[in-house]
Amino acid sequence: MTLHYQADALQTMAQTLLHAAGLDTTIARCVARTLLDGDLLGHDTHGLALLAPYLREIDQGRMATRGEPEIVRSKPAAMLWDGQRLPGPWLMERALDHMIPAARQYGVSSLVIRRSHHIACLAVYLMRVAEEGMLGMVACSDPNTASVAPFGGTVAVMTPNPIAIGFPTSSGPVLIDISASITTNGMSNRKAAAGETFAEPWLMDAQGQPTNDPAVLAQTPPGTILPIGGMSYGHKGYGLGLTVEALTAGLAGHGRADPSEGWGATVQVTLHDPDAYGGPDAFVRQMDWLAKACTDNPPIPGRPAVRLPGQAGMRRLREQTANGVALHPGIAPMLAPFCAKYGSAFPAPL
Repeated sequence: MTLHYQADALQTMAQTLLHAAGLDTTIARCVARTLLDGDLLGHDTHGLALLAPYLREIDQGRMATRGEPEIVRSKPAAMLWDGQRLPGPWLMERALDHMIPAARQYGVSSLVIRRSHHIACLAVYLMRVAEEGMLGMVACSDPNTASVAPFGGTVAVMTPNPIAIGFPTSSGPVLIDISASITTNGMSNRKAAAGETFAEPWLMDAQGQPTNDPAVLAQTPPGTILPIGGMSYGHKGYGLGLTVEALTAGLAGHGRADPSEGWGATVQVTLHDPDAYGGPDAFVRQMDWLAKACTDNPPIPGRPAVRLPGQAGMRRLREQTANGVALHPGIAPMLAPFCAKYGSAFPAPL
């Protein structure tokens, strides 16, 4: 049974736990808000499901609790930061604080962060970008782990390597949040822990045989998650995964060729201000036409109407903010030890 909770109560609980674990108040507030927004949008493997793992990382000294990113290189429209293992959501908020004014001035801004901790749900950041009337892209890899093999291979080299793009229309933002693999580590781990399988063969065992069982990721030798396109057309996802690696590790000059530091991220963010190109009104006019052509498209018989990426998520955000947030039933048990440790009760369901 899925229980619902008041959004403000979840925010307070998450912020209290993060601060008690050692995060600076401002950072704790930002991380808590980002995780809650992930659940509000319906990305429930990248929302508060991450709170217990984040708290463990803090407890074990693998996530920095205070400090500032180091500016490694800086040009007017491009920068490289060293994230110093600080929480990814806070680094991303700081990045956008810098990049939005820079994009207004130069038309485009780009920032790469190496040695960030995990950054949670990519779509959350693009809501802000779209609200500013800009086109944004976020690409992310984790050089410290691997679960996706190159197409034709059987040994993992890359992570699912998410990439997200957001832009405005007159009816709301389009939020495209995808990965170069068919599914994610988070969803695979959740299903494996529950003894569940996927509906289709989205993984491959170490012998190169397709499977729907995520438990193969924990076998010896381990299996892998298939790239987009699966066994037949996985070269497409493989190519997208390499693209993300080039945008992140390549531009950062830091990645899989370097010693592992534990769970983290290398991130690349680019913003475009339409005012530097055809203009904001012309941008929205074009995107509105495209959006209408998609949503008015006759659906496949027996299937629901076509929707835009992010449309369902924004609807969930409005509904859940007003009526309560649906949390995956596994989240409360994961947080129980931390609530006990730090003396913070888990909110009562509505």
